Amino acid sequence: MKHKVLLMILDGWGIGDGSSRDIISTAPTPNMDALMQAYRNSFLLASGEDVGLPAGQMGNSEVGHLNIGAGRVVYQDLVRINKELESGKLASNQKIVEAYNYALKNNKAVHFIGLIGDGGVHSMSSHLLALCDAAVEKGLEKVFIHALTDGRDTDPMSGKAFVETVLNHIENTPVKIATLAGRYYTMDRDKRWERIKVGYDAILQGFGEKCTNVLDGIQKSYDAGITDEFIKPLIMVDADNEPLTYVSENDV
Repeated sequence: MKHKVLLMILDGWGIGDGSSRDIISTAPTPNMDALMQAYRNSFLLASGEDVGLPAGQMGNSEVGHLNIGAGRVVYQDLVRINKELESGKLASNQKIVEAYNYALKNNKAVHFIGLIGDGGVHSMSSHLLALCDAAVEKGLEKVFIHALTDGRDTDPMSGKAFVETVLNHIENTPVKIATLAGRYYTMDRDKRWERIKVGYDAILQGFGEKCTNVLDGIQKSYDAGITDEFIKPLIMVDADNEPLTYVSENDV
């Protein structure tokens, strides 16, 4: 190669408004200043439709690296699923229909496991609610949510409000929240089993702190200084103080 190129990514380095709150512009950065003065430069947009996200959606590390590496706009799963929702195609997705039909035919429960919130990095509550609506329309009676609170891609104490939105949506339907836990115990990037096992045991065996009101359980964690990411598993129980459910063999 005659001319070599170095791609160097500085995580967290952005172009701010130059105000006193803009740490990068107020900090002494002589090397970067020299590079900007000596060589041609331009800015990259790192959020919204410019990186394949919905308009106004904040970008993140994964999205930024993916678009830079591809050299083009890569539409994220979030956008693709949103388009399926808007077109009404999500409920008729072949795999979803097959799963619901199987549950109906075999009297099995349907379990939804995922982050609750609007962070848009790993999930969106609107997708969960659409799947719940489709399950109810299909006539399913045993539909359970195993909610994971975020606190990393969302405000660290926003989980309670997000869960309340879900509860309001599923009110007067067969859908119930069965368990809740912070993503720390279920989405560990380094695959530390001692963490993941805590969430695993909650979802598959009903092990955790028994709870009759999920919102009260979340507030109890907040009062103890525990934010969304680190909420220990809460197990919703019935009138006999037994878990509402946990994932059993051959469930969906």
